[in-house]
Parts: sequence; C-alpha cells; structure tokens
Amino acid sequence: MLRLLVTCVCAVAAATASAPEDAPLNLWSGVTVGLKSDDASVEKGAGEQYQFQADVNKLMDIIINSLYSKKEIFLRELISNGSDALDKVRFMSLTDSAVLGEGDTSKLEMKLIADKEAKTLTLIDRGCGMSKEDLINHLGTVAQSGTSSFIEAFQQGADVNLIGQFGVGFYSVYLVADNVAVHSKSNEDDKQWVWESTADSTFSVYEDKGEELGRGTKIVLTLKEDCLEFLEEERLKGLIKRYSEFINFPIYLYTTKEEEEEVPIEEGDEDDEEGEDEEDEEEGEDEEEDEEEIEDAEEEDDAPKTKKVKKTVSDWELVNDAKALWTRNPSDITDDEYKSFYQSLTKDVGEPLTHTHFSAEGEVEFKSILYIPKEAPYDLYNDYYKKQSNLKLYVRRVMITDEFDELLPRYLGFIKGVVDSDSLPLNVSREMLQQNKVLKVIGKKMTRKALAMIKALADADKKDDDDEDEDEGEVEEKEDEADEEEGKYEKFWKAFGKYIKMGLIEDAANRTRLAKLLRYATSKSGDKEISLEEYVANMKEEQKNIYYISGEDKESLLKSPSVEKLLAMDYEIIFMTDSVDEYTVQHLTEFEGKRLINASREGLKLEEGDKDKRREELYKDKFKPLTDYIKETLGKKVEKVMISKHLVSSPVVALSADYGWTAQMEKVMKSQAFSDQSKFEFMKSKRNFGINPRHPMIVELNSKIKDGSADEATKDSVLSLYLSAVVAAGYQLTPEDAVDFSTRVASIVSSSIGVAVDAPLEPEIEVQDDVVEEEEGE
Repeated sequence: MLRLLVTCVCAVAAATASAPEDAPLNLWSGVTVGLKSDDASVEKGAGEQYQFQADVNKLMDIIINSLYSKKEIFLRELISNGSDALDKVRFMSLTDSAVLGEGDTSKLEMKLIADKEAKTLTLIDRGCGMSKEDLINHLGTVAQSGTSSFIEAFQQGADVNLIGQFGVGFYSVYLVADNVAVHSKSNEDDKQWVWESTADSTFSVYEDKGEELGRGTKIVLTLKEDCLEFLEEERLKGLIKRYSEFINFPIYLYTTKEEEEEVPIEEGDEDDEEGEDEEDEEEGEDEEEDEEEIEDAEEEDDAPKTKKVKKTVSDWELVNDAKALWTRNPSDITDDEYKSFYQSLTKDVGEPLTHTHFSAEGEVEFKSILYIPKEAPYDLYNDYYKKQSNLKLYVRRVMITDEFDELLPRYLGFIKGVVDSDSLPLNVSREMLQQNKVLKVIGKKMTRKALAMIKALADADKKDDDDEDEDEGEVEEKEDEADEEEGKYEKFWKAFGKYIKMGLIEDAANRTRLAKLLRYATSKSGDKEISLEEYVANMKEEQKNIYYISGEDKESLLKSPSVEKLLAMDYEIIFMTDSVDEYTVQHLTEFEGKRLINASREGLKLEEGDKDKRREELYKDKFKPLTDYIKETLGKKVEKVMISKHLVSSPVVALSADYGWTAQMEKVMKSQAFSDQSKFEFMKSKRNFGINPRHPMIVELNSKIKDGSADEATKDSVLSLYLSAVVAAGYQLTPEDAVDFSTRVASIVSSSIGVAVDAPLEPEIEVQDDVVEEEEGE
C-alpha cells in the first residue's frame, strides 16, 4: 500500500512539472494501474518461450530407482508390454488376417530363456513388433507410450483394453540389467532392427543381421552381478505365477531337467560288469552263490539287457496355465472350477465355505470373485491390525499388488479373492492406488457384496433349519445327507464371528447389516445360537426390550441373581460370553426399534402397571429402616441401596449403575497388558445393592432394625450378604474385601463343625532323633 502511494505521488509530481502553466492539471496523467482480469481479450505480454530442460542421466535414475520399490517388477512390466503387443496384433487381425503371418509367426505367445553362462535373460513375444522409427520414438523418448498412441488411434468405437499407459515401464529393466538390447521386426518395416542402451544418456539403433524373428520383439537383458537370481527357473516361475498368471497369452519358459531312461547294455559294458564281478569274488564273495546267480541268468529270456542312465532334457514349459475365471459368465462356471480356482489362488488345499462372483458397472467397472475360507488361520486373531494380503488386485489380468488392504475394511480381512478393473486409478509404477473418489466407490460396493454373501450363507442355514423342523419324521439316511450341507453359517460364525463384532464397532454405515449377522446363545436356544431377528420374533407380546447379560459362560449367567425375575416372567435372555461383546453392545443400543437392556444394571425397564408402582412404594416405606442401615454399614462400598426388581429367590443382588463399566467389562479392562489404571478408577461403575423384600432373611433383618435389636451380628450378616452378592455378580473383590470374605467363610465352617474360631492350634508332632538319623542313612 505504501509503495502504491509513493508511486502515485511521484507520478503527480512528474505530471505537474511537465504540464504547461495554463494547462489544466490531470493528476492521473502518466499513471498506469495494473488490474487482474479474467477477460481473455486482455493482451498478454510478448515474452519469450522456453522448454524445460532435463539431465537425462538424472531423469533415468529417478525413473529406474524411484518409481519401483522391488526389482522383480521388471518382469511384470516386460510381460505386460509383450501382452499389449500381442493384443495389438490380435486386434488388427480382426480386419486383416494376413497380419498374423504363417507358421510359428502366427502363434500369439511369449517365451523366456535364461542363460546362466552368458548371464542373460531373453523375452520373446510374437506381437506387433516395432520399426526403426518406433524404436527411436517409443524407447528413445522417455514417457512416450506406444500403447497410449495405439489407443488414441482407435478411439472411434474401438474397445481396446491395453495395459501400458505411461511409457516408463520398460525402463524398469535397468533395475536388474547393465545392458539391454531390443530386437524387433514389424510388418510395416522390411528390415529387422536392434535398439541397444546401457541406461546412460545415449542409445544406438542398427540393423539386425542375426536370427530372423518373422514378427515380434526379442529383449535381451545382460543382468547385473547382484541380480543373477533372476536366471533361476524357480524364481522366474514364481514371478510369472505371481504377477502374470492370468495373462491372456501363453508364457513359456525354457527349462532343463534330468530324466532317467533305459538304454541297452553294450558288449563293452558287459565286460566291465564281469570284471566287477571278479573283483567282488576276490573280495571274498561266496562261490556257491555266484554259481546259483549264473544259473538263474542262463534261465532268463533272451530279452536285451538294459540299464538306467540320467540325461539332461530341455523343453518349453507352459507357466501360466491358470485362466482368469472372473472374466467368464458365472452361469458357465461349475462349483469344481470355483474350488480349483480358489486352491490355485490361495494355495489352500481345502475347500472354500462359500463364494460370490459379480461385476460392477457404472461410475467404475470391475469384476471380482470373493471367497470365505472354511477354517480360520491359526494366527487370525493374534494381530487384528496386521496388514492382510488376502485380496489380489489386478488390472487387465496383471497382478498389481496383494498388499493393498483398503478395498475391504479390516473386519473383512479374512475374505480372499481377486478384483480386476480396467479403470483403477494407478500411479505410474502401478504399485499403489491413488486415494480418490473412485476407490471409495469400489470399496463400498465390495463391502456390500461381501456382507450380502455372508447374509446369504446365514439365510441358507435358517432355511435348512426350517426344512429340518418340517421334515422331522423323514428317513434317517436323508437326514444324514442333509447334515453335510447344514451348519455352514455356524462354522463361519465360530471361525470369524469376532471379526463381524469388530465390524459392528468400526463400520457405522453397515451397522444394521452386521447386526443381523450376530449370533448368541440364549436362555431358550439350547445348544444353538440364534440371531437378533429370531429373538425379536420370539418375544412375548408385552415385552418391549431385548434383555442380555455378559459374563464368563452360559451356565454361570443362567444362575445369576440378576436374571431371576426375567426367567420367572419367561423372557428370553441373551448370553454374551465373548470379551469383545462388551465393546460391541456399546455401539448397538437398539435393534428393530427394541432397546438392548443389560440385566446386570439397575434399570431393568420392565413394563409395570399402576398396581406394581404402588406396591413398590409400599415396599420402599416398609424397608426404609433396613436400606438406611445397610447404606450406613457399607458406606462408600455402594452408591445406593434399593428394593430390587431383579430378584425372586435370592435375598440380595449387586448391580452396576446405568453408566460405567459392568463386572465383565472390569475384568476385560484389568486383563489388558497396557491398561490405564487411572482411567480404570474413573470408569469403574458404582455398585448398587438390591434387596428382596419377600425373602425371610431380609424380613427378619428389617424387623431387628425396627425393634432396635441390631447388634454386631446384624452388621456381620449385612457385610456377609454384600460380599456374597458381589461374588455372585462376577465382580472382583478388593484385597481388603477378599481377606474379609475368607475370614467369614472360615468362621461359618468352624461354626458348622462345632469348632471355636479362636481355638488354639494343636502342638506339632514330635520326631525322635534316632528315627531322623535312620532316614538320613537310608
């Protein structure tokens, strides 16, 4: 602002000095004001234009060593380029069959040859090949993609799905090679040419006088000393199967192996054998046995004698024999084919539990096959947050990565399968996906398809259960056959149920879908586990809420004083016995409009009429002396003492407040290796103490308090009842309460057998000295 003011003052002064005395003064004369404008008509400054300059050596170093994180990627890139070249030829042959040629030239295939002596790796394809100009333009110009140019040339109504789009994949060969020679022959050029470079700033192109290719490209890599591992046959097979197993064209590897064959024994060999026999005889073999062997040999047929020798055999071996099953129509694929593909993909010898095969269209198009394994890996739950590699990502049948775990959420990390898309947003190295809207769309669609697959598994099991109930009287043989197909979801739930519960915590968008997949044992389900949908369907007409209780096991929860009233009312109770259930239920407050109520908390939320409410008020008034006495006796051990709605036969119950941790949650948090004890004290729920107004013991205690006859025995009774209620509720006693409880139990036992609590100890048994010495001697 100051600079603008000074400029204006100077301009005014200059205008005043130069103007005639009688001329009118124009303050803005000579002042130029620059304004930003979006108007295209504003004339641009006529500045000189320059091209960006680049140090070729540094640029190549960046492309080679920065774009790719693994050296093995070079083979994927070369095979992908070869696949593109073969695709081009096949596309052009649709209109001109002469393009393919005759004989071996017409075979659309790729071949690899590893020469350990020469330290070279050769890749040959029968693709479209390149002319001299193509070699100079495509390989000599960094980031010039022949595939991209080809697609642009056929954009009018053509469906060309090729891999190479960036024009830098070829240069990954310099990760492993010191020198690269590209021999190529195109139908558009009568001569065969060689492009050669050592990844410096120069390359050479010259006519190839060597072996004629007919059509296609031969790339010869002279490997670096530290990259000779890529000449090993098993290493090459592994890389081809990993990255290029589903390429459309066959990939052959020139392999050598030793085989045994039988050859006739020549006369010279027989003499040698006789000489060996003589040596054996000299070493002391039994002469009689030799005579018997000779007689047996004379009795043999006159068939020519043979021996086995080893010889080295070389041949072309097809490496990528698997087919991209996801590209076919699901109706044309058999269950055995799905099973075989699963075993090939996952290297699992077992069968999958179920699968889904689908195609997505719209904003982004992709195809996928997802499998659920029949059994969970032994270390599945060891590290939930570990990066999973069960989902393989392909782009036009070329494997990009199996370390990308963001297409499916963590809680579906046990699902295995493939995803293939022609339009995934890849970065230049094709090793990473860019984070954008398209990925979110893919992830959302795949998650819903995976959940639908699991839901279909659950529905199939439910249908089987219904059919079993209807056909209960059928022949036993038919039931045995049905059992083999039943229980798939039960197996799934035992193997992966915790993952579904974790999903309910993490995935708010799909929480409703996940809630329908939950399975729990209940007070009426027997040995089976039922869904929340089934629970709601079984609810009594007057029941408004879903009741559950969490703890160690079903048997102990069934005997808990907290559920006595619910059982008496014939309400079904869900038993949550998994540690993660306490976390899950915090995010599932209701289901289908029914609230989930924890039976171990004070607010049982039972439906009550006016009569029940008046009765409760009468009980409160009648037992107020006892509740006040108990609160005074227990002090800070309890938050409040009340008339409990939970009890039927038990005298007392310890309950959690409506907010804070339950007894089970306290156990879970204390078991954490890195739990925060300061937070534990803050979150620990205040305990409430409930009494049963109809229990004789409570009635008697209340009478004593009213009569004023309460003494130390009354106080001890209250403390004993409290400690027993805490233990029955599943709480862990404090060290002080634990010692007190132990003392009280000992006192009860002493009283029951007629021994005084303070009775003196018996004297120790006396041992005579001679007996001790005798034992030591022994």
